[in-house]
Amino acid sequence: MSNPLLQAWTGPHGLPPFADVAPAHFPPAFEAALAEHRAEVDAIAVQAEAPSFANTVARFDASGRRLARLEHLFYTLAASATSPELQAVQRALAAPLAEHGSAIYMHQGLFRRIDDLFARRDGLGLSPEQGRLLERVHLDFLRAGARLAPAARERYAAVMARLAELNTRFAQNVLAAENGYQLRLATEAELAGLPGFVRAAARQAAVERGLGEGVHVVTLSRSLIVPFLSFSARRDLREQAWRAWVGRGDGSGPDAAATDNREICREILELRAEQARLHGHACYADYALEDTMARDRGAVMRLLERVWHPALAAQSREREAVLAAMSAAGASHALEPWDWRFYAEQARRARFELDEAEVKPYFPLDRMVAAMFDCAGRLFGLRFQARPDIAGYHPDVRAYEVFGADGRLRGLFLQDNFARPTKRSGAWMNALRYQSRALGATPVILNNNNFARGAAGEPTLLSFDDVRTLFHEFGHGLHGLLSDVEHERLSGPQVLRDFIELPSQLFEHWMAEPQVLKAFARHWQTGEPLPDALLDKLQAARQFGQGYETLRYTASALVDMAVHSLPAAPDDVVAFEQQTLAAWGLPAEVGLNHRLTHFQHLFSSAGYAAGYYVYLWAEVLDCDAFEAFTEAGDVFDAGVAARLLQCIYSSGNSVEPGEAFRRFRGRDPVVEPMLKERGLLPA
Repeated sequence: MSNPLLQAWTGPHGLPPFADVAPAHFPPAFEAALAEHRAEVDAIAVQAEAPSFANTVARFDASGRRLARLEHLFYTLAASATSPELQAVQRALAAPLAEHGSAIYMHQGLFRRIDDLFARRDGLGLSPEQGRLLERVHLDFLRAGARLAPAARERYAAVMARLAELNTRFAQNVLAAENGYQLRLATEAELAGLPGFVRAAARQAAVERGLGEGVHVVTLSRSLIVPFLSFSARRDLREQAWRAWVGRGDGSGPDAAATDNREICREILELRAEQARLHGHACYADYALEDTMARDRGAVMRLLERVWHPALAAQSREREAVLAAMSAAGASHALEPWDWRFYAEQARRARFELDEAEVKPYFPLDRMVAAMFDCAGRLFGLRFQARPDIAGYHPDVRAYEVFGADGRLRGLFLQDNFARPTKRSGAWMNALRYQSRALGATPVILNNNNFARGAAGEPTLLSFDDVRTLFHEFGHGLHGLLSDVEHERLSGPQVLRDFIELPSQLFEHWMAEPQVLKAFARHWQTGEPLPDALLDKLQAARQFGQGYETLRYTASALVDMAVHSLPAAPDDVVAFEQQTLAAWGLPAEVGLNHRLTHFQHLFSSAGYAAGYYVYLWAEVLDCDAFEAFTEAGDVFDAGVAARLLQCIYSSGNSVEPGEAFRRFRGRDPVVEPMLKERGLLPA
């Protein structure tokens, strides 16, 4: 059988032949790619010439191209278009791929050459980007265990292989738990309180699951369950949905044993603690934070504490409004977590005369995509050309060629917007190819969202928060598309993890700008622009609920830091979570953004482990950065935008992130704009 993954990829922009790829093609393709990469690395290590930047560091950066493209494709499909067959392949390949990574980054012959260059770096006459690449590659090897003693290296590789297996099982369990839940709404009484857009989304979800016409289903997709919790008048059904949502992976509920992540979490934490000890650290958080802007737990905790107490006060004020809404509705029961969004929506409606059902018709998905493209054009001179003839891995994928102000092709942008059973939850950016001048590579960047699709013949309508998510992920996408560096390792969003959210969160600011909303927020049926009165209400209500949302996020970050600050895993991760929240005084009705047993940021990979704080850290940066436009008097000021492009969006990891921010802003960041944006400054 011919294997398309082992042939040249001749699709537009070098895309793979998606339609021809089957799960069975991946194991032999990876076998060939891994062998090829090992041979390339061996050849670098044994060459007779003395180490130089060109023959060692640059050559290593250019190695493993077949493997890189395979991994990009494989993990894209595993996240966005999976199947039982592909999941089986993913489980089987998890450990071998991790073992290969350890073998490469512990390769003693190659490391000796890199270590030699690093020791002599000041005398090599390197350019700033070359010096940065040498520094980052050397650190990659150190953090992968290259300098450990032989027995420790062997154990370290085994730990990493086991972690890869557990990360895969965790993510697949979460997906199975989410797909296994359906709350069917069969009668008008069960649909009570739900506005038309929620009913339409629930009806479409039922159609997509083959349940026929006239059936409504609430899934655990955030863009469906949050509106359900906000509008459903059926308190019993809200409780059912809420318990299913927060109980993913914790072993609760019927038939949950197969997706129980508690022991998986515990073993991951135990192995991470061992990983840290092998590096000489007291806990995993110390190891993880060593290569961040924050540097240590103290800096992280100072930021979280700076926000926690004002957020508690703000949530307490919001609670009074929620209780008043309950009283007005004649509710005599205690305020529970499944009540908060319902009565908060009523309080918001009463206080600001703002009804989400009135707002959503002005935010059809297609117009919001046009809005974000327009903002990117006005800021950075980009033009997006739709290419409906370019097929993706799923019919939902939309392709756009991206051109710069000079008419030069900057890359290909793929967008996959809708929730479906074969796709993991959340929203994210990934790449099928990163930019690199040395490799002649233009980027292929992908955005994934999980919006609830509109009913047949009707547009998908977004909430204001959905629009924010759309712009957020596109900010990540711009970071990849605008990258302009020589070497792939430094490209686009491959930056320190507490800097990676700056470009995404910064771009969110434009979605709420009045001139953007007036131009693009139009009623999907009448074409009427967003009325001034409704815009004023949106702006007035912008900070309502920020105490609640800030506590949910910060509580998750605190639990993350607490559990990764332990010298060993807790015996019971659920009990530890509860104890941590009690110690911080989290009100019972608030809850967490993510409980440990479904916290994919932490346990599907190590990407945000001891690092969920980064969204708040980056918010300090993004609010301060946006102030530069405010100070210029124009949110599209050309001079500020040009500086933003040069210092932040195009520089990738070629510049130390603190220095990159100082070059843009002229100073270090300050925290007050973030507190102001969230309404957490003292009155």
